[in-house]
Amino acid sequence: MSTSPTRRVAVVGGGQNCEHDVSLASAASVARALDPLDHVAIRLTIAPDGIWHLGADPLGGSPAQSLSAAVGVLAACDVVFPAVHGPVGEDGTLAALCRLAGVPFVGSGLRAGCLAMDKATTKLVAGSLGIATAAGVVVTPATAGAVRWDGPVVVKPVAAGSSQGVTLVRTSDELAPAVRAALLLDDRVLVEELVTGREIDVAVLQRADGTLFVGPALEIVSPDGTLFDAESKYDGSADFRLPARLDDVERKELADAALAMFEALGCSGVARFDFFVTPMGVVLNEVNTMPGMTEQSQVPRMFAASGLTYPALLSELVRGAERTRR
Repeated sequence: MSTSPTRRVAVVGGGQNCEHDVSLASAASVARALDPLDHVAIRLTIAPDGIWHLGADPLGGSPAQSLSAAVGVLAACDVVFPAVHGPVGEDGTLAALCRLAGVPFVGSGLRAGCLAMDKATTKLVAGSLGIATAAGVVVTPATAGAVRWDGPVVVKPVAAGSSQGVTLVRTSDELAPAVRAALLLDDRVLVEELVTGREIDVAVLQRADGTLFVGPALEIVSPDGTLFDAESKYDGSADFRLPARLDDVERKELADAALAMFEALGCSGVARFDFFVTPMGVVLNEVNTMPGMTEQSQVPRMFAASGLTYPALLSELVRGAERTRR
């Protein structure tokens, strides 16, 4: 029996946003961990200037030229694994490109990616399901000067990830600078009431056979109870507790909410749902349709705790893409 690789998987990393380096790490890890007996990993990288590269070589002198060449590379592959986080990637952009090219791809499609990336819209979907979110307002450059101070708030871009541009504001004089900082990353910003509770992440995997599986929940304990911001997310100071210590009622409420959001948004592949567990119940913070995918990222660690190894998780996602896009 031949043991030659059977699937050509285009692993796309990089991107044109503040999560570029995080995406590079995810893509490199995915490409290394794909089982070489079943997959050949083809590395494609989108540089910050929008030019696509095949390995280390640019595919053209402009974003348009390189994209045209990249589509040919994608079309020659069996599956695309778009490990690009954030806007112009996770927001459905790459999913739409793959759909137009007729190439199966890992993860959510255009609709789910777009809805989940927009935190304000995610709150509307959650509200329609009876899932609580933090009270807040959307601020634009035109309305930034009219934001009122009503107590501690969290300021964040509407469409960004990896906690980029997120600020915990405890005093009124910190509000305006925080809004200005977030507006550097997006033209819409959320100003939300501070939710006090345990930070719990839940991941949902759509198996290759189409069934949904909720992995063990993970608790994030930030140093000194501070905000789990971009710095603490990647400097190793955060304490991940897996599985999270939850009672049966909390565990069921979190799983039910994650599954309801997965289906209502129309997610595929894998998604991570970030919650707060408070004395008043579960509060949804945000949804990630292409979460960090290094072996040490939260989602792979959660499924590994259930017995699904990192290479097996990636294989499940690739096979699922083939099934759902066939």
